[in-house]
Amino acid sequence: MVTLNLEGLSAFFSDQLSANSIPVHTVSKAGFKDWLSSLTEAEKNWVNANDFNGSRHSRLSFADDNGRISRVILGLGDGDERADPWAFGGLAKSLPPGDYHLADISDPHDLYHASLGWALGQYQFENYLKAKNNKTSRLYLPETQDRSLIASIVRSTFLVRDLVNTPTCDMGPDELAAAASEIAREFSASIHVTVGDELLEKGYNAIHTVGRAAEKAPRLIDFSWGDEKAPKVTLVGKGVCFDTGGLDLKPSSAMLIMKKDMGGAAHVLGLARLIMEQKLNVRLRVLIPAVENNVSGNAFRPGDIIRTYKGKTVEVGNTDAEGRLVLCDALALATEEKPELMIDFATLTGAARVALGPDIPPFFTDSQKLADDLGQHAIRQGDPVWRLPLYGPYLKFMDSDIADLNNNGSSPFAGAITAALFLKEFTEGAREWMHIDTYAWNQSPRPGRPKGGEAMGLRAVFSYLADRFKN
Repeated sequence: MVTLNLEGLSAFFSDQLSANSIPVHTVSKAGFKDWLSSLTEAEKNWVNANDFNGSRHSRLSFADDNGRISRVILGLGDGDERADPWAFGGLAKSLPPGDYHLADISDPHDLYHASLGWALGQYQFENYLKAKNNKTSRLYLPETQDRSLIASIVRSTFLVRDLVNTPTCDMGPDELAAAASEIAREFSASIHVTVGDELLEKGYNAIHTVGRAAEKAPRLIDFSWGDEKAPKVTLVGKGVCFDTGGLDLKPSSAMLIMKKDMGGAAHVLGLARLIMEQKLNVRLRVLIPAVENNVSGNAFRPGDIIRTYKGKTVEVGNTDAEGRLVLCDALALATEEKPELMIDFATLTGAARVALGPDIPPFFTDSQKLADDLGQHAIRQGDPVWRLPLYGPYLKFMDSDIADLNNNGSSPFAGAITAALFLKEFTEGAREWMHIDTYAWNQSPRPGRPKGGEAMGLRAVFSYLADRFKN
């Protein structure tokens, strides 16, 4: 298995303000004129020579008489965006190795975001490169900050990115199960993995049907952690390690990033790691159906009918709508325990990207309070999510003439909603349920967010859970 990147706090932060630490100041475009007027003539000339005007992500260094960096100025752009972690996302990589501190930020909330941006911006996926870049810069982290929480968020975000970035040759259903087992062992969680034909014996027919054509057998990963008397929180993640589309084959261009189709599982493992490391007062259960949707002589076909674990029958309208099929078995299993809260993450629909673009995951829930609270945490965390409606009448688009449901909508409209409504049919028994349709991918590099796998909504959901299930 590919080694996962779980950096410790010491790689990016220092807990002592050293004498050689270089101060980092911030300036917005609105405050640029006043800041410029405070400088000496020589410094003003240096600013002008470098065309620095406080624009977002711009950086300017001043040197002392010995030619060493004496201070760094970071541009914040049009507003004072200190509460946005990505304002600081590109800073560390742009600086030479050394120790730095934030000279004009004292608000704990702003410091938290700046620290996260500093660390998350230093992520590198180098598992397949001969020459690795070990350059890191450290930021002084005051005692006012929850160092344990920041370290947990950084590690969990890196875990999600690594799992998604790793190609399927090294992150198939078996390796995904191994990664889950490693995390479970780290926190003394109990784990069981149901593999291959054993899925049929237990009634997980949809999971088996989707994954049976692949060389690596399909499986259901199931682990539990925490006090059995604590509130039950269940996380379900779509673990389609590669999606060819099945017999409804995707064009080759659409397969290029399909290693990321297990992004829901990656988010669930990252969130579970956060929950366990921060010791939330929950009885946690994690369920991941892990498969490859491949093509061979025994691949499932359009028109096939699957009897799911819940007993509902599903007509296969399209083999490329496989994510909802593997999730429906796991969701139905999860509801048997009647969890207080059940959350699923899935890279489920292109319609979600059409609706909200690649950066904002839509979420679905019938609980108004859950939706309102999560929205507030998303704002505080600078980690956007947006609620879309579970509009019941659209379920008619999933009707079948010969089965209880069709897995493919009869209408080209509202694809993200109809997929969520399909899943909702398997959630009866959970007190509250939320579905998050994540992209799990950065299409192009931006400061703090390199191209490739990305954790989206992770910080917002954890913040909500930590507030709701305090120790």
